[in-house]
Amino acid sequence: MAFKENLSRRKFLTGTGSALALAPMGLNRLDLPASMAAAAQSGTIIKRKLGKTDIEVPIVSMGVMNADNPVVIQESYKQGVRFFDTARRYQNGNNEMIVGNVIRNLGVRNQVYIQTKAHALPLERSSESERRQALLAELDDSLAALQMDYVDIFLVHSPTFEQMIDSGVKAALQEMKKQKKARYVGAATHMDQVRIINTAVKDGIFDAVTTSFNFTMSQETGLINAIRNAAKAGMGIVAMKTQAGGGRTRPGGPPAQPVNHTALLKWVLRNEDITTAIPGYTNFDHMKENFSVAFGLDYSDAEKKFLSERNLQALVPFCKQCETCRSTCPNGVDIPTLMRTYMYAAQYGNFVHARETLDEIAANASLKNCADCSACSAKCANYVSIASNIRDLKTMYL
Repeated sequence: MAFKENLSRRKFLTGTGSALALAPMGLNRLDLPASMAAAAQSGTIIKRKLGKTDIEVPIVSMGVMNADNPVVIQESYKQGVRFFDTARRYQNGNNEMIVGNVIRNLGVRNQVYIQTKAHALPLERSSESERRQALLAELDDSLAALQMDYVDIFLVHSPTFEQMIDSGVKAALQEMKKQKKARYVGAATHMDQVRIINTAVKDGIFDAVTTSFNFTMSQETGLINAIRNAAKAGMGIVAMKTQAGGGRTRPGGPPAQPVNHTALLKWVLRNEDITTAIPGYTNFDHMKENFSVAFGLDYSDAEKKFLSERNLQALVPFCKQCETCRSTCPNGVDIPTLMRTYMYAAQYGNFVHARETLDEIAANASLKNCADCSACSAKCANYVSIASNIRDLKTMYL
């Protein structure tokens, strides 16, 4: 069903809570750690090496998922971006085509790094051979759309733990590298991140991981330690969801409460275990704002004030995909995926990707199971207003 205009509720950044607590390992310290001071010289783009690979990139890259204007991608390259993240399903495959056209027209394939990703087949509905062949076919489709002979990194998109250890999936990844269609391989994880990252480290065939990481996770010691251990093991770590879903305005609604996006991005990148971040943006102002961080990670007075604000995590309610809400729903609805759908639709304004994500949910755990609930009893362990978001999703899609 098409998106319905004029949602009755547009409550983006609300709530109450305590002041943002200091993060483990000093990630929230407002002074610049001594180890980074030399790399934060004005006018010099800070670069980091992606694990044991030969890829070295600026600490700010581009998540292209929501971008449909090729000029924004072109200008990002001119600004200094060298790493572009896309995926087979983004914009029904058009996202890869846009990226490929821009890189071809600029004639800079050897000066950029392209990361794409695709979903593996569910284990319960496929054989080992089918899973291997399907991933290889997905990569071939990506290469055709990108108009390239290879990608620098191919990721399994949002794999389950079972898919991470599946011999069919791993055989496909190894074959991609053998065929030189993917220089490096890895996984992109939204959910069960600690186990996915630790599994990737233990397995040894994964070169990189793209993982959600932002200031709302400042107390997630398991995730922070998993990222650190992966980096020590030589894996490249790319951070996504760095802005905590913080849209600057709400589609069809009033302006959101101001969010200092450079502060959020610097918070992520002051963790030296993160190679680069891939904030998504669709216009030139946001492009310039994001890439300004690549020249220095010292906080401005305004950024310090923002990060020191009381109730900050409540003001930017981000679903961490921790799944603790599942047990609070009497109908067994897949609330984490619904919250991710809400982020794509209401915060990113990407209704196509939201619809695709919604359609991936099993029928017995879908939004339709919420239709008869007069009041939502699901509870978030953090600050996400599940009931409000569910009401908006029902207005949009039911």
